[in-house]
Amino acid sequence: MADITTLDSLLEMGFERNRAEKAVAHTGNQGIERAMDWLMEHENDPDIDEPYVAPVGNVLGGIDQSPSNPPQPTAADTAEGLGDNVVQEANTKQPMTEEEKREQVKRLEELMRVKQEERRERERAEEVDREKQRRKHGQELLHVKQKLQDEEMKKLAELRQREKMEDKMAKQRVRDKIARDREERAKKFGGGGSSSTALSPPPGEPTPPSPTSQGPPPAKKDYDECRIQVRMLDGSAITAVFKAQEPLAAVRVYVQVNGNAPEGQDFTLMSPYPRQVYTELDMEKPLSELGLVPSAVLVVAKK
Repeated sequence: MADITTLDSLLEMGFERNRAEKAVAHTGNQGIERAMDWLMEHENDPDIDEPYVAPVGNVLGGIDQSPSNPPQPTAADTAEGLGDNVVQEANTKQPMTEEEKREQVKRLEELMRVKQEERRERERAEEVDREKQRRKHGQELLHVKQKLQDEEMKKLAELRQREKMEDKMAKQRVRDKIARDREERAKKFGGGGSSSTALSPPPGEPTPPSPTSQGPPPAKKDYDECRIQVRMLDGSAITAVFKAQEPLAAVRVYVQVNGNAPEGQDFTLMSPYPRQVYTELDMEKPLSELGLVPSAVLVVAKK
């Protein structure tokens, strides 16, 4: 069967001439397989269909046919002229028959099908690799995001724990102050009780007559302490003794610490009879000025 050039084979298979010429030129006319590989790799190039300009003196797909000056035959070559003509005629390429062309095209189409299948397999493998990389990147991002969230939650928990501890310490300071005040009052009451006992008349002596029948009425006694009973929202009551000059705010703090009101609930104090709701300004006034000495009953009221 006569030979067919790479360019002719590509044209027979239906490739455009511009593409076929570029494939042959860029592969150095090294065979149909190399040319087909180049076409499949560069089929998406923007200039793939532009005409190809071959270098001077180069004809794609054939043999250089530029004219040359053959040497003049000598006398010795004249005798071999006839034999040389016979050899040249024997080596002249004969055109391919239609059957040979069909076989050549069929073989090349099968080769192209194999190459295309290999290319599809390669693209599928590359797609799988890209998907793996995408999933790996997504997992890394998710891990970083989860780590940031964990750190944020940890900081928030530490902040809440610190605030809770500070609140607990503040309440403890209030309790300590109330305890010190109680101790001072207990010491004072203990001294007063002993002095009153010492001044009381012995049991054998007669009791002096009541002063109610003699002279003017006694002057009003000045109290330096008062006894406050506070009724809570649930009906229970707590009682404590305060100094007459302490502000009403001290009573409210005592209720906050020792009462059973829900933590964080805002409340105020009121006097049931005569009815009076104490304001924030009243909280700074001493108990003696508010008329709560020597004893009084207050009621917890919601704001």
